[in-house]
Amino acid sequence: MGCCESSFIQRRQHQYLHHRNTTATDNNQAPQASNGTESAGAVLGFSEFSLADLKNATNNFSSDFIVSESGDKAPNVVYKGRLQNQNSPSWIAIKKFTKLAWPDPKQFADEAWGVGKLRHKRLANLIGYCCDGDERLLVAEYMPNDTLAKHLFHWENQTIEWAMRLRVALYIAEALDYCSGEGRSLYHDLNAYRVLFDENGDPRLSCFGLMKNSRDGKSYSTNLAYTPPEYLRNGRVTPESVIFSFGTVLLDLLSGKHIPPTHALDMIRGKNIILLMDSHLEGNFSTEQATVVFDLASRCLQYEPRERPNTKDLVATVAPLQNKSDVPSYAMLGIPKHEEAPLTPQHPLSAMGDAVQGWTSQPSIKFC
Repeated sequence: MGCCESSFIQRRQHQYLHHRNTTATDNNQAPQASNGTESAGAVLGFSEFSLADLKNATNNFSSDFIVSESGDKAPNVVYKGRLQNQNSPSWIAIKKFTKLAWPDPKQFADEAWGVGKLRHKRLANLIGYCCDGDERLLVAEYMPNDTLAKHLFHWENQTIEWAMRLRVALYIAEALDYCSGEGRSLYHDLNAYRVLFDENGDPRLSCFGLMKNSRDGKSYSTNLAYTPPEYLRNGRVTPESVIFSFGTVLLDLLSGKHIPPTHALDMIRGKNIILLMDSHLEGNFSTEQATVVFDLASRCLQYEPRERPNTKDLVATVAPLQNKSDVPSYAMLGIPKHEEAPLTPQHPLSAMGDAVQGWTSQPSIKFC
């Protein structure tokens, strides 16, 4: 159990189960498997993991399994891992905090349980945590198809088409609106690396940004040119700060580049919208739709927080812009269609063979 007392953990489990059982079913919320294991369209229930389990899942936190953007130089390193369930292996993402980032284990566990209550198909959901000695780790669903940053800034085969960019904007807006409605309106350091793509190519918002990097640590790790002006003044993150960061993501989607907000706003005010558009789209976009998105980005990036829209405004603005609703995300993203793996291999492997096949079959992605 580690340093978190069993009575405390049992109390948090009871609170979580009560919350899950008394929350009305939402068509947008991802269903959960009643037995705590993965099934089609299901999310693992939230729980505490042992350090031994997470070490086994990551080959003792081997550097080969690091997927955070800055590798082992990141303040808090993210690993991919593989849990062995009774039916089939489960891929997970594990965020490993620096030593004593959260000195109080109960505070860390309480924060993790709070985020763990959230369940939505627009989130890469938090499924557990580990609190053992000085170790503090979060465990989330693993998203195998890279980050928005990779697809926008470092693509190799094809850039993201316009309809997919509009879908990303909507899905992330819906994720933020859901979190806000559940009392989790603060999201730390929202950027293109926090937007992940699942096995079907659908964009999801990483749950890791719903917790600070430490109890008293900085909330932004990106260049200060992209941080909300009020954060530079007082070091605090507010719901309005999250809207500002959403505006920077809109600029990324429109331009295909990471442009400082002040520079982008100057171009928008100068009516140079076309100059801001991603040239790789080759004109394959609606100027009317782009104008709406640019206007929304401009509103999100207002200097005064009170002048920015709220999450419901975000959804209401981008939802009518959606087209190609009948086209699956994997097709627009240019990735193979996800096929459910059989529970039992047709030709059973040895334990070593299964491990080798499992690790080599998964792509390496970078996210934070």
